[in-house]
Amino acid sequence: MAKGASTHIDDVSGAAAEQLKSFIERIERLEEEKKATAEDIKDVYSEAKGTGFDTKIIRKVISLRKKDAAERQEEEAILDLYLAALGMSTTGTQTLRAAE
Repeated sequence: MAKGASTHIDDVSGAAAEQLKSFIERIERLEEEKKATAEDIKDVYSEAKGTGFDTKIIRKVISLRKKDAAERQEEEAILDLYLAALGMSTTGTQTLRAAE
């Protein structure tokens, strides 16, 4: 047990114990909701895959949509730089940038 932890345990009684119990129960409910949501997302990916969509690309699109345009452009510019340094084509990222 961490130093001073026993002092905190002794202090948790009455109203504080009820408040702690409430926090724990709320977190448990949210964890269950999170689990259910994760299962729903998995089902949607399976459905998309079943209709012929590439789920790896869908995940990438979702990741890109979470970022603002400036952040995406900065990442793409760095990617272009790295690919050019390795002698690899940068056509793919230029195409993504043109679509914005």
